[in-house]
Amino acid sequence: MADTLSVSTDERLSVVDVTDRVAAAVPADADGTVTVFVPHTTAAVTINEGEPRLIGDLETALEGLVAEDGWAHDQIDNNADSHIRASLIGPSVTVPVSDGSLDLGTWQSILFVECDGPRTRSLEVRTN
Repeated sequence: MADTLSVSTDERLSVVDVTDRVAAAVPADADGTVTVFVPHTTAAVTINEGEPRLIGDLETALEGLVAEDGWAHDQIDNNADSHIRASLIGPSVTVPVSDGSLDLGTWQSILFVECDGPRTRSLEVRTN
């Protein structure tokens, strides 16, 4: 079973907690796994704590890890930093599901990471 969610952002680099939206896309009788996949090369998804200060820290860390300019790819469309940041995080996560519920740890949330916004992106949710 697959579902596609839409995620909109207002900043170039932003982290959005999508846990509740992913949970709502999982069928009530599902057992197995759910894969959350971002079909974009300048966006990513990860699992971590969804606490607002930590989300801000993650955004700050990503900005500090990868310089905004000075990359060869910038000659094409000036967003090499976005590609690199998304590559460091990755395009998907897999979460166990029991009786239609995500089996995340107490503090775990599914976080969508926009690296080249603001944009509206798709997020694929596939239950297996």
